[in-house]
Amino acid sequence: MALDDTADSLRHEIELLVEKYYRVAFPERPFLGGINHVAVAGKVFDQDEMKNVVHSALDFWLTSGRFVEEFEKSFATVMGARYALLCNSGSSANLLALSALKSPELKDRALKDGDEVLTVAAGFPTTVNPIIQNQLVPVFTDVQLGTYDARVESLERAIGPRTKAIMMAHTLGNPFNLDGVMELAKEHNLFVIEDSADAVGAMYRNKPVGSFGDLATASFYPAHHITMGEGGAVLVNGPRLKKIVESFRDWGRDCWCLPGHDNTCGKRFDWQLGELPHGYDHKYIYSHIGYNLKATEMQAAIGVAQLKKLPAFIDARKRNFEFLFSKLKSLEEYFILPEATPKSDPSWFGFAITVRETAPFSRPELIAHLDEHRIGTRLLFGGNLIKQPAYKGLQYRIAEPLTNADLITTNTFWIGVYPGLTTAALEYVTDTISQFVSERTR
Repeated sequence: MALDDTADSLRHEIELLVEKYYRVAFPERPFLGGINHVAVAGKVFDQDEMKNVVHSALDFWLTSGRFVEEFEKSFATVMGARYALLCNSGSSANLLALSALKSPELKDRALKDGDEVLTVAAGFPTTVNPIIQNQLVPVFTDVQLGTYDARVESLERAIGPRTKAIMMAHTLGNPFNLDGVMELAKEHNLFVIEDSADAVGAMYRNKPVGSFGDLATASFYPAHHITMGEGGAVLVNGPRLKKIVESFRDWGRDCWCLPGHDNTCGKRFDWQLGELPHGYDHKYIYSHIGYNLKATEMQAAIGVAQLKKLPAFIDARKRNFEFLFSKLKSLEEYFILPEATPKSDPSWFGFAITVRETAPFSRPELIAHLDEHRIGTRLLFGGNLIKQPAYKGLQYRIAEPLTNADLITTNTFWIGVYPGLTTAALEYVTDTISQFVSERTR
């Protein structure tokens, strides 16, 4: 058959070939225990993501375009926020969110060098690093075992005269006490940043996490609820913070024109800012010491397809979590199993297990056994971060004994619940753990 040599018809043929390629290259295969690796996380995709990224390549619009615009609008709706600003990673999203709080545009509320930000010791490094990178002081509190989130009472006791913000994550998809944290923030005039990287789709009192704080962040790394390969987002509700975050993301410029657009403000050559001459091109006026942390159109194209699958992904994560919990509940004599926080509906990222100090085996022994059986595990991120070499000699404050953070460092790990895990794989995991415990407790 002769090809209809038009761009649209060729694009359609390419799309059909991509569908065919996906079916051939990524066929479903049965799980074989001990042979197949049981990953803790991974990307789950089909021909939709592949077609979108090919369409983006054929458009050859390499920076922000139609897919970025669609993703930002749709993701903001999902997360209950007014705006979602796409960037190149969840870690960059954290940096942008915290940096925004130092903007001179916030006037008297802007954070100053040496101000304090409350966080938890048992967290992921890039939840804490932006505090240090912005010449602020992290104040470390402990977490609860089982939920792995901070107690509001601990946060309240940690507040000092220079405390200006709270920045912490919904650990492994389990929302922290948002009622308590937001009440505390209101009482003490604190900013709140919700790191929702592990918790996209989690709900608190039937409202999405990421919609409570002044800012929130998300990550689209392959391990997370949806993926772009790399990618992240900052969620904001106010236009002022939106403009500030965009400025920090886009080189620090004062202009807010989208790529490929000019004179959105209608006065491109009629500004006078700083000590620049009147009429200096607004596209080259810089109001912040910024970065270039934008994402690409190809990343967003994948995200658009992934976002449509998010409800099914979340349901699968919940089912997998419940399966693991039901199978391992009989072993609570040896393990502290994860539990949801009150008023929450978690969107589980992983299944955390803490080996009790009274158990006749150690975490290293158990995870070595799992590794031998090709079952992946991860520690609860950095454990007690102040014990990490990167934090040696840095300025921080410890608000209370970090007893549980220390125990997490030695005794806690997590296993996967991501949608790519089949029931057969999960049964293999729980059978392997049960067998190990049985052998060690005879």
